[in-house]
Amino acid sequence: MTNESRDNSVASAAEVMATVGEISDLLETGLDDQMLLIIVRLCELGVNPEALASIIQELQQEMAAYKSASGESTS
Repeated sequence: MTNESRDNSVASAAEVMATVGEISDLLETGLDDQMLLIIVRLCELGVNPEALASIIQELQQEMAAYKSASGESTS
């Protein structure tokens, strides 16, 4: 792979992650850039996106319940 094609690949990946971040913000997922990168990489490795989404939603609900029970704010 040449330096130019490598640079193009990096720029393309950065653009994709920026778009994923914007979509995440619009949908108010509460996921930060690092979490989104991990999710994208898991999907690239073949993890079922629907199962992954279900697990993330469950974890967010558990965290909200924990914070509520301990009196922490949910923001």
